[in-house]
Amino acid sequence: MWVPARTVAPMASTTLLDAAPGARLRLDDVTRAADGRGVPVQLGLDEIGTPLHEVTFVVVDLETTGGSPAGSEITEIGAVKVRGGEVLGEFQTLVNPGLAIPPMITVLTGITNAMVMAAPPITEVLPAFLEFAGLGHGTVLVAHNAGFDVDFLRHATERMDLEWPRPQVLDTVALARRVVTRDEAPNHKLSTLAALFSTAVTPDHRALHDARATVDVLHALLGRVGPLGVTHLEDLATATDPVPARRRRKVSMADGLPDTPGVYQFVGPGGEVLYVGTAVNLRRRVRQYFTAAEKRARIGEMLDIATGVRTVPCATALEARVRELRQIAELDPPYNRRSRRPERRPWLRLTDEAFPRLSVVRRVPATDLHRALGPFSSRGSATAAMEALQEIAGLRRCTPRLPAVPRAGANACVLAEMGRCGAPCTGGQDGRAYAVAIAPVRAALASDVDQAVATIRERIAGLAAQQRYEEAATERDRLRALLQGARRTERLRPLVTTPEIVAARRRDEGGWEIVLVRHGRLAGTAVSPHGADPMAVVASLRAGGEAVPPPADACGAAPVEESELVADWLEQAGVRLVDVVPGPEPLACPVRGAARHEVPGRG
Repeated sequence: MWVPARTVAPMASTTLLDAAPGARLRLDDVTRAADGRGVPVQLGLDEIGTPLHEVTFVVVDLETTGGSPAGSEITEIGAVKVRGGEVLGEFQTLVNPGLAIPPMITVLTGITNAMVMAAPPITEVLPAFLEFAGLGHGTVLVAHNAGFDVDFLRHATERMDLEWPRPQVLDTVALARRVVTRDEAPNHKLSTLAALFSTAVTPDHRALHDARATVDVLHALLGRVGPLGVTHLEDLATATDPVPARRRRKVSMADGLPDTPGVYQFVGPGGEVLYVGTAVNLRRRVRQYFTAAEKRARIGEMLDIATGVRTVPCATALEARVRELRQIAELDPPYNRRSRRPERRPWLRLTDEAFPRLSVVRRVPATDLHRALGPFSSRGSATAAMEALQEIAGLRRCTPRLPAVPRAGANACVLAEMGRCGAPCTGGQDGRAYAVAIAPVRAALASDVDQAVATIRERIAGLAAQQRYEEAATERDRLRALLQGARRTERLRPLVTTPEIVAARRRDEGGWEIVLVRHGRLAGTAVSPHGADPMAVVASLRAGGEAVPPPADACGAAPVEESELVADWLEQAGVRLVDVVPGPEPLACPVRGAARHEVPGRG
């Protein structure tokens, strides 16, 4: 059943030098690596990947009583284990299916009922095959029309209450479709490919013979896909993807990139930055662009133009994501759609006048942070939130600046006639009465939205009761916009007004990830190795971190997206506050804030 292989000489071992991890990475240091212009990097095997000549392939072929595991059984298993072009072992046995073999199957395979009568059942054969194959340990399972063979093997393991090892599977049919044209072969049957590549064994529907022929076909196909960039184990997962050959060849851009967090830049023929992205594993992420997983037409266009990749390795994933935001804002790459204009986020605030009104603005002074909501994701969202607040109080909506004493001859608008405005323009309200009327609006801007939410929900219920569903939906959308803006304000306001935060999170591999935040801006990040004193790293980080003065504008020390990334990190389970230099308000969300209320959905 198990034929021993000839001895294969082991490869010479290589000693790799690991660079000592730096205790601190300054956020403003920009380095280039693995692009031919930076400092040389000594790569480890896990960074390079596993070359195909070091991969163990188990090529299997089955003969069965039918075309589906449901109602059919295996009658023969043949397999060949190969690595680097050398045969490591072969496995072959007939299997007693426990049922009669149909005559047409006997004609096709030559396997008769008499031949399998004394053969072992699948319950004895399958464990032996799985032991031979060694699947689940980096071994790749190969078959021609692999779905057929894998389905039978998996179905058999499930019936025996065995665990299917879920190996990486390579289908030589799918691989042949990528590199064998119709001009070369009329189809991609095993017999056709065997004739095309002049295999040493002619397939004849016997399991071991067909497996041996598939081995030769596999080697011929791998020789063809090598120039297309399929040179390592990691490439096999996408080797059959419908990716243009010119693009797949560019996968070599990822060669030598580190398996660390960082930022990558695709650059064009003139060295211009086309696209900026971030990754927790730079090499793996860049490789994904050259597979079928990348379906964006615009990015495909960018990849066709790109001539190289520059990377900025980072100590932590948070640093990488922040660097990405800053580089997009600075470089304005043509193929990045998001985060290119972070400074244009709108706010909602009360104007500073005798009879204030709500206004959507682009800038809010830091001193007015408690009189504004935002920033909102769009002007439409800010306008919807403004309309929600305008409906809960007799807030004027006219834009002229009104004096404390009404002008002679002033006329009220139609809203005053409808009872929806107190008409301070004509003296219908004095300053004191107007302030009382708009108190719910001031409360909402100061993080107390309870009254506003209750009023709007009551209006929604009334409209729904009258079957005015479209109007109710409009009110619901306004309420959603208001709550989302209020939640963002409540979340970021304590962060951006706090002069300094030092926090730490334990790393899975040991040691600590340490973050320095000043006024909502990431001022530095560091990694304290396992066994080292983290407080020494904290002291170094605080001394060398970016100096961030109090911003003149609300959320002005950093783009809103950056402050939200920092807030996400701080809210992770396991994050510990090491030290806080307190600001004007506590580093916490208000008890009676918008976070208490559910954001209404569209259902």
